Amino acid sequence: MAQPALKPASPVQTTAIHRDFCNPRINLDGKVVMITGGTGSFGKQITRTICDEFKPSKLIIFSRDELKQYEMAQVFNPDEHTYMRYFIGDVRDQSRLEQAMRGVDVVIHAAALKHVPIAEYNPFECIKTNVMGAENVVRAAIAAGVSKVCALSTDKAASPINLYGASKLASDKIFAAASAMGGNDGPVFSIVRYGNVVGSRGSVAPFFKKLVDEGAQDLPITDPRMTRFWITLPQAVNFVLSSLSMARGGEVFVPKIPSMSTVEMANSIAPGLAHRIIGIRPGEKLHETMVPLDDAHSTLELEDRYVILPSHNNTHRQSYLDTNAKAVASDFSYVSNTNPEHLNARGLQNLLKLMFAG
Repeated sequence: MAQPALKPASPVQTTAIHRDFCNPRINLDGKVVMITGGTGSFGKQITRTICDEFKPSKLIIFSRDELKQYEMAQVFNPDEHTYMRYFIGDVRDQSRLEQAMRGVDVVIHAAALKHVPIAEYNPFECIKTNVMGAENVVRAAIAAGVSKVCALSTDKAASPINLYGASKLASDKIFAAASAMGGNDGPVFSIVRYGNVVGSRGSVAPFFKKLVDEGAQDLPITDPRMTRFWITLPQAVNFVLSSLSMARGGEVFVPKIPSMSTVEMANSIAPGLAHRIIGIRPGEKLHETMVPLDDAHSTLELEDRYVILPSHNNTHRQSYLDTNAKAVASDFSYVSNTNPEHLNARGLQNLLKLMFAG
């Protein structure tokens, strides 16, 4: 039986600032770029951006699914985009990574096992891909003399309560320490951590939309209090390209993005449709954290993002402070339910129109 959802707590403010994260921006002209997990939602979006804006020497799509590569090649045809390369490989295989990274300048590491319940049920597989895979990427990048590596993280890596989050935290720590492993002439490693992507595979927004299109009589809500950070794919891509330009080594870059409750999202997508409370899934949080309280001492704030400096290396702190960064308060944390920027119904509808157009 459908149950009315409780009204979520009001955020500090009711509107969000839309940031495109376009500046600064790494120049990929003439570069050899490799994207692990390149056939996923993010991989395809950043491929489109690179093809539209730059003239890379090579753009390597590295993934393990030949069908997805075949389908992607129908959109990004190597005959038209002569710099495109499609490599079958798995981040679990270090020797294949080393072979694929020969001559590569920039690596964007997007490959991961990301589904929370599946990771809980298949823990060994999660660790092999997300943790051992991260180690393999680091070792291969150092061996190949790559210039820059940016690893995609998740809000679930901050104060994790599920295996996926814990594995990505381990991955973050590996990449944060990797610059020291590579020495002065080694790759510059950095991490980008952001929230849920509107419209990506597995996101609640297209799931709700699919149910509505199929004539559902209600929408399933895990918990009426639940909140999440939200970002669009173009913003995520821009943020990675921007962070690659800024990275000095070992930082975790966190974008300033809005939060919204799942109840508000359901009401925005299907006004008036009843809600059915189904309970929190295993390993799921009520609210997501991107900068935990314990990282406040090593976190700096810029106009459009936070930078968590590596705890083992404070070398770059002053260089950020010299470029208008400021230290956050000692009691600072960045959590979805206390985020001062709130995505309202109109803002969400604007994002959904962009994501689902056509």
